Amino acid sequence: MTASAAGGRDQGAQEAGHEPDPRRWRALWVTLVAGFMSLLDVSIVVVALPSVQRGLHASPAQVQWVVSGYALAFALALVTAGRLGDALDRRRIFLLALSGFVLFSAACGAAPSITLLVVARLAQGLAAGFMAPQNSALIQQMFRGGERGRAFGFFGATVGISSAVGPLAGGVILALASGTEGWRWVFYVNVPIGILAVLLGRRLLPRTRPSGRQHVDLPGVLLLGLGVLALMYPLVQAGAGGIGRLWWMFPAGAVILAAFAWWQRRLVARDSQPLLDPRLFTTVRGYAVGAGVGTLYFVGFSGVWLVFALFYQDGLGFSPLRSGLAVTPFAVGSAVAAAVAGRLVDRLGRVLTVAGLTAVIAGLGGTALLLRFAPLDTAPWVAAPVLFLGGVGSGCVISPNITMTLREVPVRMAGAAGGALQTGQRLGAAVGTAALPGLFYLVLGGGDDYRSALVAALGAGLVGMAASLALAASDVRRDRQRCRPHATCPDDVANTPVHARQN
Repeated sequence: MTASAAGGRDQGAQEAGHEPDPRRWRALWVTLVAGFMSLLDVSIVVVALPSVQRGLHASPAQVQWVVSGYALAFALALVTAGRLGDALDRRRIFLLALSGFVLFSAACGAAPSITLLVVARLAQGLAAGFMAPQNSALIQQMFRGGERGRAFGFFGATVGISSAVGPLAGGVILALASGTEGWRWVFYVNVPIGILAVLLGRRLLPRTRPSGRQHVDLPGVLLLGLGVLALMYPLVQAGAGGIGRLWWMFPAGAVILAAFAWWQRRLVARDSQPLLDPRLFTTVRGYAVGAGVGTLYFVGFSGVWLVFALFYQDGLGFSPLRSGLAVTPFAVGSAVAAAVAGRLVDRLGRVLTVAGLTAVIAGLGGTALLLRFAPLDTAPWVAAPVLFLGGVGSGCVISPNITMTLREVPVRMAGAAGGALQTGQRLGAAVGTAALPGLFYLVLGGGDDYRSALVAALGAGLVGMAASLALAASDVRRDRQRCRPHATCPDDVANTPVHARQN
């Protein structure tokens, strides 16, 4: 019997004996609110950077670390935090991380200098990284069958919307809290929401009871952390010439990650407990493809919001609030589609992702063309319908892809699997947020042709999305080839709902 088949039998037994937690839906909303805050803080601060720079008399390089330091610490923590949740208690890790996130949010808001603000942001990012993989793992733990698809639909909507509404939320806060100190409320807003989430989480979240003796792979933690750091550090320093100065870190990071993969395989061969079980990528159906689709998509998806902000604020002279409102149709479309997509993924599977990627490419491509040729005074209004189409497509990408990637993962590996998935997305986001604005400024040069710069940068983002589409479409073709007449179709892929095929 193969490992996959054995896993399916074991999981089936667990499904039969699973007793649903009556508080599971209320507990889900606690984790989603906390996850929304942690992901929103990646993008919401961008619009406040000029205010931060003026208020704390910081240099451009210093203030950039307010964003990049958070993203770097966030990514470094994900897999290790997920494994700790699997080995110990997801509820405990989640509540401790959420409490730390609230505390460090308050510290960011109260920071008297740019140095202390950057230190607080690093700590805040680390807390967010410890919290994030517990979200997906708790869904694995609390939900089964069709309910798991719905829960992951809400989770995917949270991921997509939090990234898209960050500029708008930051603009609203800055408009309401005017003055040189108004930027502090971008951080303070997390405090009351986070405290409420901690109190509710203590009441509603279930405890994890790991079976047997658990071991945390410390050499694996070190190797993975060094590898991710080597890949991400030049990217987060791209604005200060980091890619040119630190190019050698990319091959060094690849070598370290190869050593990490070798070490994980060795631990599996010795029947020990790896940090990230390589069998996730070889025996859990959909995980490897889903991780690749998510990483490639975030290369294009994450960078476009900074490009839009540069175009609207620097090119058209929009305020942060007006700039955020201009991209709101995308967030609205994403919210609506993600809630519906969570219910359709059982029936449509990866086809839904392919359709969503096609729509988001058409929507963002059409937006780029309209902003290039339409009169500037009406361009944002003219582009709104096609931007809404792009948002609908995105809602059919992020939510279903997370569902199909994680829902067949055994619960005992849920935290590490969710952490690895989000690490790939963070790496993709780092590439996109470094490459797309860089191309924007390269095309702009010293001139004022913001339209051409926008088209070039969005076009580069669409390349990443097109690569994601190609990978998703190839997975659909493989499924159809397996299920042709007179061919063997493992687990009756063509006719069996996804939730009935869990490993």
